[in-house]
Amino acid sequence: MECIMTNYSSRAASPMPQAQAAIQPAGTLTLLTLAIGFVMAMVDLTAVNTALSDIARDLAVPVSGLVWVVDGYTLTFAALLLAGGALGDRMGARRAYITGLAIFLFGSILCAIAPGGGALTAARLLQGAGAALFLPNSLSLLTHTFEDDKVRARMVGTWSAMVGASSAIGPLVGGILVHEFGWRSVFWVNVPLGLLGMALAYRLIPVVQPQPRPLSFISHGLGVLALAALSFVLIEGPVLGWTSAPLLAGMAATLAAAALLVRRERRIEHPILPRALLGNGSFTAANATGFLINMAAFGQLFLLSLYVQARGADALHTGYTLLPMMAAFTIGNFSSGRISARVGLRLPLLGGLAVGGAMGAVLLALAWWLPAMPMALMLAVIVLMNVAVGVAIPAMTATVMQVAGKAYSNSAAAALNANRQIGALVGVALMGTVIHALPAWSARLPVAFGVAALAFAAAATLVHRHVHLPR
Repeated sequence: MECIMTNYSSRAASPMPQAQAAIQPAGTLTLLTLAIGFVMAMVDLTAVNTALSDIARDLAVPVSGLVWVVDGYTLTFAALLLAGGALGDRMGARRAYITGLAIFLFGSILCAIAPGGGALTAARLLQGAGAALFLPNSLSLLTHTFEDDKVRARMVGTWSAMVGASSAIGPLVGGILVHEFGWRSVFWVNVPLGLLGMALAYRLIPVVQPQPRPLSFISHGLGVLALAALSFVLIEGPVLGWTSAPLLAGMAATLAAAALLVRRERRIEHPILPRALLGNGSFTAANATGFLINMAAFGQLFLLSLYVQARGADALHTGYTLLPMMAAFTIGNFSSGRISARVGLRLPLLGGLAVGGAMGAVLLALAWWLPAMPMALMLAVIVLMNVAVGVAIPAMTATVMQVAGKAYSNSAAAALNANRQIGALVGVALMGTVIHALPAWSARLPVAFGVAALAFAAAATLVHRHVHLPR
């Protein structure tokens, strides 16, 4: 669900036998080294959802605090993702990758020993900063390490499949860990994985010489401020009151930081995103689609995790329950490349979103008319929805990369993933607001499914109107 690249890349022709020999076994180990970071981050991100009830009970964390635990990671991840790629160019991709892993590892240790909700949230912020540094540089190292185009395409496809699979199994892994060892084990498990990834990267990955490019710390700082203030408003609004002085100050800070950022980006010589991309309607629409998909998907995951646990399921059974829902995205991802190869990118992108919106509307109707809807029925419809959206996600990513071309590929990939992370942040915060505002699950579920239906329908409309690509 969170792949930067997708299985669409793996549709390239298979490499020559000589190339196949060249990537075994050293190439496979190199690939695993570069995948460790993102796989670890994705398992951690989705596994935390199965531990929410245990965290709330153990640390006396309210719902708003749980939202911060999930969104704290996403906040710094999204806000610093663009800067992470630029820092990798300035300090060298391998050094940036290893440094990012070290920061993520340190943040994981702080999460595991956190004495309260505030300390846990602060440690999650640190984890997100580390992920923002190692994530873009893992793909950069993949590109530099495998110089043959066909081998690289195969490696990127395999890397994407591994990342997608890690997203799917995250809730189950989290459920097993929490059930057997407690919620802190979700973070402790990152320690051996992180150390292994750092050691392998230092030993196997070649040094990439720095290629300094301008980095506007002021622009990135304004972006962080805008996102942080927006997060505060969305998460604390139901708790403090939407007209309270802190909320009004947060709203003002969000608008002011966003306005200053836009004004600065229009004037400076080297903006965060190339102006050629910002002026492209297909690029803008595809990025907005990424935002809407993640808003619906991660908001849904957060709310349903709490719903399943509210029905009496422990962490392990929550993981089992959520596994089909998450695996459905992976099934759609694997199917997308074949469909796109036959009919082009636009049809699977538009069709997947349209079907996702329709299934969201079905869920809304079922939740409205059947307050005690059987879990099996709900999950069956969610699986259909997520398979359809899973087909759309690789087509969306490939659309962005096709529009950007080689000249802007790094900036485009970073922008898409930053927008997707911001969508996840907003989606979780929005579901937290729904939980606060509506006391009963019979009211919460229809609203949540309605939000998903609207998000997918809006994304389909954007694609229909603005994305026009040749087959």
